[in-house]
Amino acid sequence: MNNNMNENGFMQKRMLVMMVIVFVFFIAYEFLVLKPQQKEKELKVKQEQKLNKKNTPSVTSISNNSNNINKGAIDINNSIDALSSKTVGTKNIIVSIKTKRNIIQIDNLGRIAQVSLLDVKYKDENNKQIKLLESKQLRPLEVRFQNADLNAEAFKVNYVSRQKNVDASRSIQKLVLTQTLKGTTLTKTFKFYPNGHYDLNVKTTNKANFFITNGFRPNVLVDMYADHGVIVKLSDGTTELTSDEDLSKTISYTGVKFVSSFDRYYANVLFNIKRPLQVSLMPDEEDNPQAFIHGNDNVSFSGYSGPKNFKDLKAIDPELTDVIEYGFFTFLAKPMFLFLSFLQSYIGNWGWTIVFLTIFIKLILFPLSYKGMVSMQKLKDLAPKMKDIQAKYKDDKQKQSMHMMELYKKHGANPMGGCLPLILQIPVFFAIYRVLLNSIELKGAEWILWIEDLAEMDPYYVLPILMGVSMFVQQKITPNTMQDEMQKKIFQFLPIIFTFFFLWFPAGLTLYWFVNNLFTIAQQYYINTLFEKRRQTNK
Repeated sequence: MNNNMNENGFMQKRMLVMMVIVFVFFIAYEFLVLKPQQKEKELKVKQEQKLNKKNTPSVTSISNNSNNINKGAIDINNSIDALSSKTVGTKNIIVSIKTKRNIIQIDNLGRIAQVSLLDVKYKDENNKQIKLLESKQLRPLEVRFQNADLNAEAFKVNYVSRQKNVDASRSIQKLVLTQTLKGTTLTKTFKFYPNGHYDLNVKTTNKANFFITNGFRPNVLVDMYADHGVIVKLSDGTTELTSDEDLSKTISYTGVKFVSSFDRYYANVLFNIKRPLQVSLMPDEEDNPQAFIHGNDNVSFSGYSGPKNFKDLKAIDPELTDVIEYGFFTFLAKPMFLFLSFLQSYIGNWGWTIVFLTIFIKLILFPLSYKGMVSMQKLKDLAPKMKDIQAKYKDDKQKQSMHMMELYKKHGANPMGGCLPLILQIPVFFAIYRVLLNSIELKGAEWILWIEDLAEMDPYYVLPILMGVSMFVQQKITPNTMQDEMQKKIFQFLPIIFTFFFLWFPAGLTLYWFVNNLFTIAQQYYINTLFEKRRQTNK
């Protein structure tokens, strides 16, 4: 047993310091790394757009990349290349498809050049409808041939379509694209559905083998708070995630039900649940994963580019709900999201749903919280006796430890009692954190007066400040058994530090933490009152 001034205080110190370090890292990385990178990307996009206005390219070139695929797969050396796309001007769009939820534009190379979301809640910071694809990235449905000569020719020959505009907003519509090359004819046969997804068959003549991609992930919202990269779901029901900048070599999968390239809220998905696909992931120049389906000379699958909305994905196919990724605590977060959605269907407002969920969780965890709070009160009452023992046996650590143990046992106190309930609640907190962070359902969801979007930060910082105040009050009424002055100072500054962190957090997450603090204060006040009555009775 550790003979420090107080084992419980020591554990608190470690946990508090850990939390501070993690939050500081989050914020520092966001503002010192991600923000400058995002600004640099935006600057490059604007420069490319200006250049494109002067001279819109009609042919997309291919960069060279010598990545190799794993043994047992088709040799695609020099066929799959990194980021071959350039800015696609309006002259390159050959077909526009309108559904109830999006507008899909296909360019002269048979790729999805852009997906524009139509729902009014999907707007960017400039209040314009969100477009999922950037000007310079790997395009969904781009085809690469195994034969290098055929591949080079394919990027010089335009696809042909009999239709320029397709209206699939009310019924399923078909579209056929063809590309006639010297060695083969490639045909893409689409079925577009009103809900925004599509079925696609791609085939070639003369058994010309090819690969087809779901494209690079949307880049609408990329931050370090949520994962972004590629996720595949295999036939055995497991999923594997490859994050951006984390793929050093090509890896291949067989039996893939879906492959999804995603950011925080949006995804480009290709899937075939009944007849799983073979997929290879290849790193681009920045070690970001690029997914390619092995088409051989004939392949069929379905596709979807849009928000990772649970109900929409489930309506297309229930297995697609695994496109929504909650990290390590997915096993706990997913049922929590389902419960949150269930509550929302009755309450009707996401803000009040978060409040109700927080109260419900606090009630469920109350027995744990109660034990922890009681342990803290007992340790507080024993503090004078603990000091006496430490002073009496300061030169004999063994006797000091023995007498401390006897004291704990006699009064039913547990030095770990305050920490253990908190540790057991950590998975619940992180599960809620990921649910509120990753749920696009909160986007555009209003909650009382000034909160117009629970997925965005509080524009007036009211919730973060209230959260900080509630944390300060909670700190004041919670028994503090820390003896070390440095521990106390760290503890005192936590409300200020956390308030600063939460200024940029989504309002929905800040709302959860604030309500959680309020009920913790109520529980702590109740426990304090009980112990005070006991003390008065014992006098």
